[in-house]
Amino acid sequence: MADAETATPTRTVRLQVAPARQEESGAGIARMPRSAFQKLGITEGDIVEVRGKRVTAAIAMAAYPEDDALDVVRLDGLQRANAQGGSGEHVEIARGESRPATRVVFAPAQREMRLQGPTQALKRNFFGRPLVAGDLVATTGQQPVQNMPADVRQLLRAPAYALTQIRLTVASTSPKGLVHIDENTEVELRAEFEDPRDGRAVVNYDDVGGMEDTIRALREMVELPLRYPELFIRLGVEPPKGVLLHGPPGTGKTRLAQAVASESDAEFFIINGPEIMGSGYGESEKRLREVFEEATRASPAIIFIDEIDSIAPKRTQVPGEAEKRLVAQLLTLMDGLEKRANLVVIAATNRPDAIDEALRRPGRFDREIVIGVPDQRGRREILGIHTRGMPLEGEVDLDELARVTHGFVGADIAALAREAAIEAVRRIMPRLDLDERTIPPEVLEDLCVTRDDFLSALKRVQPSAMREVMVQVPNVAWDDIGGAGEAIDKLKEGIELPLKNPDAFRRLGIRPAKGFLLYGPPGTGKTLLAKAVAKEAEANFISIKSSDLLSKWYGESEQQIAKLFARARAVAPCVVFIDEIDSLVPARGSGQGEPQVTGRVVNTILAEMDGLEELQSVVVIGATNRPTLVDPALLRPGRFDELVYVGTPDKAGRAHILGIHTEKMPLAEDVDLDGIAAETERFTGADLEDVVRRAGLAALRRVGGEVTAVERRDFDAALKDSRATVTPEMESEYLKMRGELKKRAAAVQPIGFLSPDMLTPTREKKHD
Repeated sequence: MADAETATPTRTVRLQVAPARQEESGAGIARMPRSAFQKLGITEGDIVEVRGKRVTAAIAMAAYPEDDALDVVRLDGLQRANAQGGSGEHVEIARGESRPATRVVFAPAQREMRLQGPTQALKRNFFGRPLVAGDLVATTGQQPVQNMPADVRQLLRAPAYALTQIRLTVASTSPKGLVHIDENTEVELRAEFEDPRDGRAVVNYDDVGGMEDTIRALREMVELPLRYPELFIRLGVEPPKGVLLHGPPGTGKTRLAQAVASESDAEFFIINGPEIMGSGYGESEKRLREVFEEATRASPAIIFIDEIDSIAPKRTQVPGEAEKRLVAQLLTLMDGLEKRANLVVIAATNRPDAIDEALRRPGRFDREIVIGVPDQRGRREILGIHTRGMPLEGEVDLDELARVTHGFVGADIAALAREAAIEAVRRIMPRLDLDERTIPPEVLEDLCVTRDDFLSALKRVQPSAMREVMVQVPNVAWDDIGGAGEAIDKLKEGIELPLKNPDAFRRLGIRPAKGFLLYGPPGTGKTLLAKAVAKEAEANFISIKSSDLLSKWYGESEQQIAKLFARARAVAPCVVFIDEIDSLVPARGSGQGEPQVTGRVVNTILAEMDGLEELQSVVVIGATNRPTLVDPALLRPGRFDELVYVGTPDKAGRAHILGIHTEKMPLAEDVDLDGIAAETERFTGADLEDVVRRAGLAALRRVGGEVTAVERRDFDAALKDSRATVTPEMESEYLKMRGELKKRAAAVQPIGFLSPDMLTPTREKKHD
C-alpha cells in the first residue's frame, strides 16, 4: 500500500467522487474542473495523486462540459477502488511526482485466470502510466476516448494485451511509491492470482451496462443503510432490509449484486439456492442460520441469494416438509424478533411468481426492481463494456450493432463479442504453428476484430428469449418483390416507419398500427411480403403456423398464444407473422371446426392485441386467401388496423417478377420479358415462377445437358402448359370483398354472432 508520504505537494483540492463514462473505464484518468487545474498549477496530461482512504495516481484530464462548474472528480470503478473512495464521497487531489520504475511486477486480479506470454505488450500498454503497488489496473484496447489531447490519446491507445480487457494487480514496484514505466523498466507477469487488498472491484459499476436507473435505485436501498445507518436512526425509521431483483435470464442480476458489494465497501456472502439444501433433518435451516450469523458478525454486509425461487418456493405448491421449513426459517431470519443492523439481503430470480408470497412484503423484500431487456442505448453501453479491450478495426460501428441487436440481453451481447473474436482468430489460424505453442508477436499485432466478424457472429447468436421460436431472419428485400407496389407502400408506412422512427409518432400523438391482414388470391406473394418487412424493418421475426398453436388439451392453445405474445414483447421490436390465419381465428359461432377451442383462441388473440396490456413495438401480420372466414372482431382498428389487398400484378409488375426469376438464367437475345409479361394477364408471382421453371425444362428437353441459353420458343412452350390460377370471377370476387370487409367488422352481430339458422335444434341440422 502506498503511503501519503510518497509525495509532499504544497497544495491540494477536495473534490467529490463521481463515476466516469463507460468508455473510459480502465484508462486511468481523473476528470477535474478547470478551477482544480489552476489551484494545483497543472495542465492536462500531468500526473495527480488521488487520496481517499488510500493513495493512488491518475492522469489529469479536463472535466466534461456539463461538469465544469461542479467540484467533482470523475474516476472509473478501478480508481475508486484504488483510492477506497466510493461515489458521493470526497477525496483530496494533489500534484503527483512519479519516478521511472526499474522493475514492476503484475499479477492477474481474478482467481480463475492464469496468464502467460511475452511482457512486451504489457510494457507498451502501461507505458508512461502512473502506478502504485497494490493498484488494480486494466489493459486497454484500441477504443477512441473523446475529448482528449492527442498526446494523451496516443498514450492510452497502446495495442491491447489480449482480446478482452484484463484486470491486473500491481504486485510490487521498485522503487516503492508513485512510479511509471519507461523503456528501461523490467516488467514481470506472474501467472497466478495475487490476492488484491480485499478482493474488491474485480466487478464494479463500470462493468454493468444499460442500468443507470436500476443502479441508482439499488444504491439508495443498499449503500445508504450500510454506510450511513445514523440517517435512519435520526429519522426514526428502520433501514430497508431486502431487495428482490427479477427479470429475464442473462440481464445481469448476479453481476449487479457483485458490483454493489464491491462498490459499497461491504462484506459479500453468497447463497446459491441448491447448495444450502442438506440431507439431514434441520440441516438446511442450520446452514441458512450460519450464513446470517456470520454476516451479522462481519457487518456491514450483503447477503446475496441467487435463484431464490429454488429455496423459497410457494409453500402451498411444494409437497415436501423440508422446503416449507426452509421458507419459514428465511422469513424469521429476515423479519424475526432478532434485529439485524447493517445487513441487507439481495435476492435474484427470473421467476418472481414462484416465490412464497410472505417474502414479497415490506419488511422482508422492501423493494422489487425489474431488470428488463436493455434498450438501444443500454445495448450500446454493454457492447462498449464487452469490446473494451478488443482491438477493433476502424469500420466497426458499435451504434450500428446496438441498433440491430433487438431483444439481446447482456449475456447475448457477451456471446456476440466472443463469437466475433473467434471469427478473428479463425482468420489468423493458418499463420499459427500449433507445435510451437507460442504466438509470434507480429501475428498478435495484426489481430483485430472487423465489422464482418461481427456480422458473421450475428448470424450465429440469437436473442436467448427467442431460442424456442427463432427463425432465420429472412433474406428477402423490397426489391425482390415485384408487382405489389401499393401493398409495399402501406407496409413501409405502417411497420418500417414506426419501428425505425418511433419519436415521429410520439410527437404527433398518434399510435402506430398494431396489425396488418394481407389477403388476396393464392400465390400473390403475401408470405414473401411479411419476410421482406422483417428484414427491412431490422426487427426480430417470429413466424407461427396455426398447427403450432392449436392443442387438444383444454387451455393449452390459449397458453401458447399468451406465451407467444409475452416473448414478442420481451424481444421487441418484433414482427409476429401468422400464415393462413383463417384456420386459427375463424368467425365465432359459424359452426365450423371445433367451436370451443377456436372460440377461446379468438378471444385470447383479441385480448392480446387490444387488451389491458399494451403492445409496444410489436406488429402482427396475418396472411390469408379467405378473409371472409376471419372473425369480424379482429378486423376493426386497434387489432388489424390495415387490411392490405395483395392482388395479381399489372404488366410492369409481371415484367419485374420475370426479371427477378430469370436473374440467374442465361437468356437468348430473342427473349423479350415485356412481351411475355403482356401475354400473362392475371398470372400471379407463383404462376410466373412456374413459367420460368417450365421454360428452363423445355430448353433442357430440346438441347440436353449442353444447353447454353433459354430461347423465346422455350417460353412459348412453357406458356402453352401454364395457366393463370386466378380466374376473372375470383378477381372480381376479391375486389368486391375489399369494400365489404370493413363493413363486416362494423356490423358485428350481437349476442355472439347468433343467426336464426344457428338456433335450430341439433337433431334437425343432422337431417339436413
